[in-house]
Amino acid sequence: MFKKILIANRGEIACRVAATARRMGIQTVAVYSDADAQAPHVRACDEAVHIGPADPKDSYLQWERILAAAEKTGAQAIHPGYGFLSENAAFAKACEAVGVTFIGPSPAAIEAMGLKAQSKRLMAAAGVPLVPGYHGDNQDPGYLKSQADAIGYPVLVKASAGGGGKGMRIVSSSDAFLDALQACKREALNSFANDDVLIEKYVQRPRHIEIQVFGDTQGNLVHLFERDCSVQRRHQKVLEESPAPGLTPEMREAMGQAALAAARAVHYVGAGTVEFIVEQPANGEMDFFFMEMNTRLQVEHPVTEAITGIDLVEWQLCVANGESLPCDQSDIRMHGHAIEARICAENPQQQFLPATGTVMRLALPACAQFTVAPIRWDSGVTQGDRISPHYDSMIAKLIVHGETRSQALALMDQALSETHIVGLHHNVHFLRALVNGPSFKTADLDTSLIERDAAHLFAANRLPVHWWAAGALVALIASEQSVVKGHPWLAADGWQPMGGATRHLHVTAPTDLQVAFWVPSEPGCLRFQLDALHEVSWVPLAQDSWRITVDGVQQTLRLVPCRSGVTVFMREGSVDVTIQDPLNGAFGVDAVAGGLTAPMPGKVVALRVAVGDRVAAGDVLAVMEAMKMEHTILAPGAGVVTDVFFQLGEQVAEGDALLQLESES
Repeated sequence: MFKKILIANRGEIACRVAATARRMGIQTVAVYSDADAQAPHVRACDEAVHIGPADPKDSYLQWERILAAAEKTGAQAIHPGYGFLSENAAFAKACEAVGVTFIGPSPAAIEAMGLKAQSKRLMAAAGVPLVPGYHGDNQDPGYLKSQADAIGYPVLVKASAGGGGKGMRIVSSSDAFLDALQACKREALNSFANDDVLIEKYVQRPRHIEIQVFGDTQGNLVHLFERDCSVQRRHQKVLEESPAPGLTPEMREAMGQAALAAARAVHYVGAGTVEFIVEQPANGEMDFFFMEMNTRLQVEHPVTEAITGIDLVEWQLCVANGESLPCDQSDIRMHGHAIEARICAENPQQQFLPATGTVMRLALPACAQFTVAPIRWDSGVTQGDRISPHYDSMIAKLIVHGETRSQALALMDQALSETHIVGLHHNVHFLRALVNGPSFKTADLDTSLIERDAAHLFAANRLPVHWWAAGALVALIASEQSVVKGHPWLAADGWQPMGGATRHLHVTAPTDLQVAFWVPSEPGCLRFQLDALHEVSWVPLAQDSWRITVDGVQQTLRLVPCRSGVTVFMREGSVDVTIQDPLNGAFGVDAVAGGLTAPMPGKVVALRVAVGDRVAAGDVLAVMEAMKMEHTILAPGAGVVTDVFFQLGEQVAEGDALLQLESES
C-alpha cells in the first residue's frame, strides 16, 4: 500500500479522503491556495504545500505545481477528489509520466466519457439506452437549431464537456433557442474551455437516478446500487437518497447491468457513476436512458457507503495500488435507507444566489460525526471560516441512515433542526421544508419538484411569534446585563426606584411587531404584551443556549448575536430578529434599501444595455458569474440607463453599484 498520498483538492472532499487515509496508516499531503492557508483540509493532513493565489485557475487547476508538490514531499499517489482536476485526462497522463499513481480511471476512460456527445455514441454501440437527440460535431448555430426543431420542443441544450448543471438550458420554443444556445456556449467555455454542446429531447417529469460502479485492474466490475438525485435546483443536486423510492427489483437489476455495460465499454478502473434519466409516464412502467458517466468519486457517495457499509475511498486506494476488488457482486447488500442534504451558503429566497461571509457560529447536530452514520457530517468548514467567492458554496454534507425511509426522514429533520449557522445566508431552513414537503415526504419525485412545491417551500416564516419575541427579549436583557456587569445605575433598561417601568420596542423579523414589556422585578423573568400578555422566565445552560419558559411551557432556545440583532433558534426553525430600542439604538440595525447593485461578488460576463437605452421591467441588463454559476440581472422597472459603472469581464463585490436607472415615472 502507498505510504504517502497527495490530495489535489480542498474543502470537504480533501478532509474526507484524509480521514480514510489516516485510518489506513497512509500519510497525507494537502495543497492550498492563499485563501486556504488556515483551512480545515490543511490541518487534516500531515503536510501541506502552497500552490498559488485564491483563484482556482492559478492554484488548484495548476497541475504542474501539484506534481511538483508531490515530488517535493515524496507522495507516491495523487487523489484528485471531485471537481478541479478529477476528470482531467491530461493531468492523469502527466501523473503517469512522472511515475505518480493517479487514484482514478485511466486517461483513456476519462477521455472516452469526458465529452458527452462522444460518450453517447460509445454507449449506443454498447447497447445502453439513449435519449433521442443530436450528439454530432457540427456546432453551427443554424444547424443546431434545425436539429432542435426536428427533435421537437422542449429540448435540453447541454455542454458536451460539462457537468454540475453548468452550460445547460431547457428550451421550450424555437424562438428562444439561439439565445439559450449562446448562454450555454458562453458558460461552457468559461467553465470547461470547450463550448461544444449537444441537444436532447427534454424528458417530461424526469427522475435522475445514478448507479455507483467500481472496477479493478484485473477486469472485475461491480455496481453498488443506485442513488436518486432528482431533487435539484439550477440542475444541481440538493437531496440525494438510496435506495431510490419505487424502483422495482427488476428495474434496479436492469439499470445495474446497463451501468456495468457502460463501464465495461471503456475498461473502467476505480470509482465511477453512470447517470440515467428516468421517464415517468402517467400510465405504464418507468423507462431509463443513459445521460453521462462521471469518472470520479461523486459528492453524494456517502449515501452508498451508508447502505452498503463500504468505504469507497478505501476501495479507491486499494484498486489504485493494484489490488483486486475485495468482494463479488453477490456479496454486496443494501441495508436501510440513507439521505444526504447539501448545506450551502446561498439564499433560497433570492433564486439561490450564492452567499459569502464569515461563519460566525456553527453548531452541529447532536451525535454528528465525520464519515460515521447514523448522523454523518462531512465538511471542510468550521466556525470562524470565511466562505469566499472563489470556490463552491457548499458548507457541509449532512447524511443520515435509518432502517426505513420514514425513519431516515425523521432523522434528517431532527439533524437539520439542530444545525445552527449564523453569519451568512444558508439553505438549512429550505432543506427542512423540502424534507417535510408534500412531494419529497411521499416520494413523488422528479427534477421539477422544487418548482412544483414552491408555494410550500418558499412560504413565509410561520414560527410561533411569542416564542421568537421572547427569545429576542431574553437576548436583549442578557446583553444589557453583561455590559453593565450588575450596576443598575449604568443600565439603559428603564429601571426606576419606585414602580415597574414599561419599555416599548419595535421588533422586526418575518413580521413587524410592537412589543411592550415590563422591566423584570426579579432576575430571570419578565412579562411582555403582544396579542396577549405573556410571561417568560429563563435559565442559561451553555454558550448561547437558554432554557426558556413561556406561559408555563419550556423549550431550549439558542440565542446568537448577528449583524441585525439576534438569531433565535428553536425546534421549529430559526429567525433573525432586529430590535429597535429607544434606550439602546445600537442593538438593532436598520435594513439598507435595495438598488441596482451586485447581489453577490462575481465577474460580469455579459452586458446587454448601454447608456441611453430604454428598458422595461424584467429586461436583462447584465449577466454575472459567481461560484461557477451564471446569474441574470433584471431591470426592476421601466426606465432609461443613465450610467454603467463596470466593464465587461470586471470583478465586482457584493453591493457594488452596477447601473444607474432613471425611472420613467
